[in-house]
Amino acid sequence: MANKKGLNKEEITAMKEYLKEKNAKVNGEEAVLSAIAKMKEPARSMARRVHEIVKASAPELSPRTWYGMPAYAKGDKVICFFQDAGKFKARYSTFGLTDKAHLDEGKMWPTGFALTGLTHAEEAKIAALVKKAVS
Repeated sequence: MANKKGLNKEEITAMKEYLKEKNAKVNGEEAVLSAIAKMKEPARSMARRVHEIVKASAPELSPRTWYGMPAYAKGDKVICFFQDAGKFKARYSTFGLTDKAHLDEGKMWPTGFALTGLTHAEEAKIAALVKKAVS
């Protein structure tokens, strides 16, 4: 239910997490693994696998949390992230890429992907996107 400013409870919680993250001096890997551990299945398994794929595909990215979700940054710029469906009571989890990702192609390109499960095909697509995003 939205409050007077238009944000719902989940969005307010995410904003509070973001503010904590900006001020905290925490180990990014530990923060991401902790965020993943708090997720319910099947998001937990997907997030764990996405974490492994991103680390293997772009070791130059640093894990960190972003609005309480696993994210991967180059310097202080988030490039990609995983969003748990349960976080915002959504129908599916998402793998997203920010405007800092080098994916520009023509006048329109995708920056978010719905995830209901991961097969080798989806894993390969995520790996290719991450590699392109940091190129």
